[in-house]
Amino acid sequence: MPGTKKKSARKRVPKSAYEAELERLQVDLVDMQRWITTTGARVVVIFEGRDAAGKGGAIKRVAQYLNPRTARVVALPKPSERESGQWYFQRYIERLPTAGEIVLMDRSWYNRAGVEHVMGYCTPEEYARFLRQAPVFERMLVEDGIILLKYWFSVSDKEQEARFRSRLKDPMRRWKLSETDMLSITKWEDYSRAKDEMFEYTDLEETPWWTVESEDKRAARLNVISHLLSQVPYERLQPEEVKIPPRPDAANYERPSKELYQYVPDHAATLRG
Repeated sequence: MPGTKKKSARKRVPKSAYEAELERLQVDLVDMQRWITTTGARVVVIFEGRDAAGKGGAIKRVAQYLNPRTARVVALPKPSERESGQWYFQRYIERLPTAGEIVLMDRSWYNRAGVEHVMGYCTPEEYARFLRQAPVFERMLVEDGIILLKYWFSVSDKEQEARFRSRLKDPMRRWKLSETDMLSITKWEDYSRAKDEMFEYTDLEETPWWTVESEDKRAARLNVISHLLSQVPYERLQPEEVKIPPRPDAANYERPSKELYQYVPDHAATLRG
C-alpha cells in the first residue's frame, strides 16, 4: 500500500550480549550433563536443516564444555557396503546413548527423508517405508525412556547462498562445501516439499519437530540451547567435593638433562618480536 513502511529486518544479537548469555547457558549445560550422568538418563538431540543453516555451529557450542566421555557428537559418513545391506535404522541404533549419556546427531536417520529422497539415493519404496517406520521407531525410543529432541534449522535462500560464498573464500571452511551442497541451491523447492512431507508424517505429539530460525546464527545458538535445557527435567546437583592435597617436597629425584629429549621448536617465539 502507498505510504506503508517496509518492515525492517530484525537486528542481530550484539556480540557482547551473545557471549555473556552463551557462557551462562553453557554453565547450565554442564549442570544438565551432571544430572544426566548421575541419574542414568539418556538423551538424543537431532540437528537437521538445510545445508549451511547453522547446525554445526550450534552443536559445537552445545558440546564445547561437556565431558566427552558421556557426551558424543554423531556425524555419520556415507553408509558402507555392509551398512547398506542392513535395516535402515540399524546403524543409528548402534550410536544411541546408554545410561548417563547424551548424543548430539549432526544429521540423523532423516537423511532418508531429505537428501536421499531429493537426490534419488533411495528408491520410492524405501522412502515410503521410512515415512511409515520413523514414527514407530521414535515412539519405541520414547517409550523406553529416551529423551528425544528434534530441531530443524530454517534459513532463507539468500542467507544460505551468502554462507556458501563465505565458505568458498575461507580455506578453513572450504571442506564444508560439496557438490551436493551446491545442488541444494538448484533444488531449493524440492527440498522444501521434502521437508513439508517429512513434517507431515513425523511431527508427532510425542516427538515434535522444533523449528529454529537461523538467519542470525548467534540468536539460533542461544535459542536452541535455551530450549534444550527447558526440555530436559534436570536438577542442579552439587559436584563432589575435591580437595587438592599439599604438594610434598621433592626428595631423592633429580631431573635428567634437557639435552636428552627432543622438544617441539618454539614457533611462537617468532611472533614475539
